[in-house]
Amino acid sequence: MTPKPKSNSNKKIAEKSENYKLVANNRRARYEYEILETFECGIELKGAEVKSIRVGGRLSLTQAYCQVEKGQLWLHLVNIAPYEYSSGFGTFDPNRKRKLLAHKEQIDFLYHKTQEKSWTIVPLSVYFKNGKVKVTVALAKGKKTYDKRAAIIQKDLIRESDRELKNRLK
Repeated sequence: MTPKPKSNSNKKIAEKSENYKLVANNRRARYEYEILETFECGIELKGAEVKSIRVGGRLSLTQAYCQVEKGQLWLHLVNIAPYEYSSGFGTFDPNRKRKLLAHKEQIDFLYHKTQEKSWTIVPLSVYFKNGKVKVTVALAKGKKTYDKRAAIIQKDLIRESDRELKNRLK
């Protein structure tokens, strides 16, 4: 058993900071999966891909997933729209797999957890942090349909209680 690496789940990302800019959020993953642990990773991109994300922000994480292959973490099925003004060697395949940059201990931890307990690794968000593109990936367990219904009911109860509290304060 490998030692558990330090996770970034305890660190709060200052969303109001000038150094943080959210590009894409995978809301579907939070609905479909129970998030157990999160990690922050870098991503290996080509120049036109970075420009496309920075200028257009057209990035889709809806069907994306991560996989450990030969000791490296890869991001599959992320669609980055091509940059309009790139041509020749600057063009790229919008659906190619992309390498995620993480610590070796984190990759080993994710690999062992996905092998022994059949959990999965999903990307949660893509954002710029200090000018670099970062991806938040999560070790997740699939929810059953009754878990999803319970989550919806819980959200509705919270929404109603907030609405009543708001009306009382008026």
